[in-house]
Amino acid sequence: MPSMRYVILQQNNDLKFVEMPEEYAYQLSALNLRLNKEIAKLTAANVPSLPLAVAECDRLDLLQPSLQIASGINYINELESAFASIQEENYPLISLLTEIRALQAQLEQWYEEEELI
Repeated sequence: MPSMRYVILQQNNDLKFVEMPEEYAYQLSALNLRLNKEIAKLTAANVPSLPLAVAECDRLDLLQPSLQIASGINYINELESAFASIQEENYPLISLLTEIRALQAQLEQWYEEEELI
């Protein structure tokens, strides 16, 4: 069984738990912090709101049945889709999309090698 880490994201009072391969969890956290820093510079009307990475951990036991753990590949696919749909004209959005897609490609390769997709 591959070693996984959990990135905990917060948006208002809601928490999201994203399961990532151990070697990519930091990349998701760093990407999230960068996106949160840069999102304020976007001028498009359809900019998605993002949760903020607040923690990482090696083990996670959820105690509330209403909480769920999201797959890292599913989360990054949703993130890519949200940013690809932005109609931005004043900010080089392509650089943010490139970073998202780089992590997306790494995760796809990892999941294929682990045969978890």
